[in-house]
Amino acid sequence: MKAQKAVLKSIDWKGDKLSLLDQRKIPVAKEFIDCKTLDDVIFCIKSMVVRGAPAIAMTGIFGLVLELKNTKEKLVYEKFLRRTRALLDSRPTAVNLRLAIEDYLKLISEKAYIANPLPELIKLSEKYALSMLEEDLKWNLAIGKNGVDLFSKKQKEISILTHCNTGALATAGHGTAIGIIRSLRDAGYKVTVYADETRPYQQGSRLTAWEMQEEKIPCYIVAEGMSAWLFQNRKIDAVIVGADRIAPNGDTANKIGTYALAIVAKENKIPFYVAATKTSFDFSLKDGSQIPIEMRDEEELTQNSFLKDTSGNSYLPKGILSPIKSHALNPAFDVTPSKYISGIVTELGVIQPVNKREIKRVVG
Repeated sequence: MKAQKAVLKSIDWKGDKLSLLDQRKIPVAKEFIDCKTLDDVIFCIKSMVVRGAPAIAMTGIFGLVLELKNTKEKLVYEKFLRRTRALLDSRPTAVNLRLAIEDYLKLISEKAYIANPLPELIKLSEKYALSMLEEDLKWNLAIGKNGVDLFSKKQKEISILTHCNTGALATAGHGTAIGIIRSLRDAGYKVTVYADETRPYQQGSRLTAWEMQEEKIPCYIVAEGMSAWLFQNRKIDAVIVGADRIAPNGDTANKIGTYALAIVAKENKIPFYVAATKTSFDFSLKDGSQIPIEMRDEEELTQNSFLKDTSGNSYLPKGILSPIKSHALNPAFDVTPSKYISGIVTELGVIQPVNKREIKRVVG
């Protein structure tokens, strides 16, 4: 399948800088932040200027390109490795960043690093980063095609509930779970989307609903905890979500709230699909209990602090979400056991997650 140019572009490589669509400002403004150093990239990942496991991985590798471009003389290899570790620490739950760095360090190994002059290292690194963009878009289009095959061709209208944001904003373009929605629309289905608002960052109501508006796909924002009512009172054909890390047994880490959604979907006999590329699988784990869960600052939940820039300026109207001085728990992800997942849609095909051998055969 030939990769197509993304309609919505959130990652733009300029040769001497990386331009990132500031996802904290959507839907109020569509603005880009220019990253000129690896530290700029790390800040953008930590502060969620860029988010979504595939987008984080690609952004990170471009950050390493910038690290080399800003180096007048090559660092000692061990110091360069320390910079890659600092990048890895920026977001611990999504496995894509770690795997991308590991693959990159196979290309830029200690032997290659020492043997090649700096301009050649920059050239190899930039080529690798650009190939990630092209490959991710190709994989997303394949996921979309495989997702379409899950639905009957006789079914003209389809209603899908999704959680968080898994579209062009989170990838090189098209998206994973939202990519399936786009592909269904392009295949002639009349699709209606129900987007969980997704606490605590409102990535569903701010980002997914915005993408659907851009695509002119009908979308309803659904308040957190409304899924049980929705399943009882509206015909929902499927739940489709993304993934930040998938264990070999099919247990899947995704944005907080996914686990509860999967339980309610199963109780109401609604298929629950995960859409992800093969880079979301982590075969170093035994199961989902070993996936690290990122715990973010409690002020992101009690205040709109995640919507402020480095100068403290708020992107949205100021206002305390919690009027009392209370502590808050702010885990960014939870883990959905594979028994609640109907299928994992990848670029390689649809996997039944309860079958460990099939996961290893298809992805490994």
